[in-house]
Amino acid sequence: MSDLTLAEATENIYTSLRNDNAELEVHVAALKAAMAREGAKEAVFEPSKLAQNNRQGRKLMQSYFRKKGVTVVFAE
Repeated sequence: MSDLTLAEATENIYTSLRNDNAELEVHVAALKAAMAREGAKEAVFEPSKLAQNNRQGRKLMQSYFRKKGVTVVFAE
C-alpha cells in the first residue's frame, strides 16, 4: 500500500462511494493509515461530494467507518 496523503485517501473514498463502494475496504484502510501518519483524529468529508448526501446516508457512512476505527465528521 502506498503512502497516500490524507487528502488523496479522502478523494479515493469519494471515488469509491460514487462507484458503488468499489474497493471501499482498501480505501478505508489507506485513510486510516494516512490519518495515523498525519496525526488526524477525524476524517472530514464534504457532504456535497457524497453519493448519498442525506442524513441517513451520512449516518450510515459514520457507522460503517466507526466499525473500521475511523471517526467521520462532515464539513459545514
